[in-house]
Amino acid sequence: MGCQDESLVQKVCEIYDNISNLESLKPSKDVNMLFTQLVLTCMPPNPIDVTKLCQKVQEMRSNLIQLCGEAEGLLESHFSSILGSYENPLHHVNIFPYYANYLKLSLLEFTILSNHSTNIPTRVAFIGSGPLPLTSIVLASYHMRTTTFHNYDIDSLANSQAFNLVSSDPDLSSRMFFHTTDIMDVTNDLTDYQVVFLAALVGMDKEDKVRAIEHLAKYMAPGAILMLRSAHGARGFLYPIIDPCDLRGFEVLSVFHPTDEVINSVIIARKYPSPRPLPAINQGLSGNMKFPSKCCEIPCFNPLLHGNMIEELAVEDQLT
Repeated sequence: MGCQDESLVQKVCEIYDNISNLESLKPSKDVNMLFTQLVLTCMPPNPIDVTKLCQKVQEMRSNLIQLCGEAEGLLESHFSSILGSYENPLHHVNIFPYYANYLKLSLLEFTILSNHSTNIPTRVAFIGSGPLPLTSIVLASYHMRTTTFHNYDIDSLANSQAFNLVSSDPDLSSRMFFHTTDIMDVTNDLTDYQVVFLAALVGMDKEDKVRAIEHLAKYMAPGAILMLRSAHGARGFLYPIIDPCDLRGFEVLSVFHPTDEVINSVIIARKYPSPRPLPAINQGLSGNMKFPSKCCEIPCFNPLLHGNMIEELAVEDQLT
């Protein structure tokens, strides 16, 4: 580990210690300051592989991801309650401090999806929608205006808050549904969706997330698309990292690593038909591409969003 990496890890550990000493993770001046400091520390592109750091740092990272998830949930619940007090909550959704990030992330995900699917899906599932389901709201409002969204969350209060946000909107209230259940208990219903989104905080550690992915691989319809959020580099201190090799039962189509204020990486994959076919070349953003094995990944710039992404794809036939 180089000096720069050591400095980064030390800084993250210091912030973790301060967060661990907080009496509460509910939004407050101190909480907001520390998590902003943490995000700004981890945001710059960094090739560090946080999964290979020493055991002590791995334990700290695991605890930190749990704390980030708890704080994020409390922040969303706080703002969902505020928005829910308005007569038309969705008219005020921009008061959420990270709303602009959701606009960018949703546009990115829709653009990636459009490059691998010829039709806008009619039915979509979003797993882990939470009390402030901004991805579903943004996609339904701006990008998928005829699509029905089925939002799954294990927390009944979160679903109640989320429903309250869209209930006064005649269009969205007719196209957005909320299911309170553990996704691991959903089986045959998963075949109804052409696209399934898996939120970054569903499965707070890699083992739980892999189990969720395996469940989706078992019950999703053959050929259906999985949109998965992960993390890359130092951002792996904030969210679990999923390697494409973990998506057994799926053909990984593309992996995108944002380098701007959008923190989450995006993986798009297609469930294999049964039986699994031989690897095929997929049409990507820049000509004929296929997803490579880990040892031959070629990083290149993705033209989406002014080139502020890194795209991990191997170019089969380089366009000139």
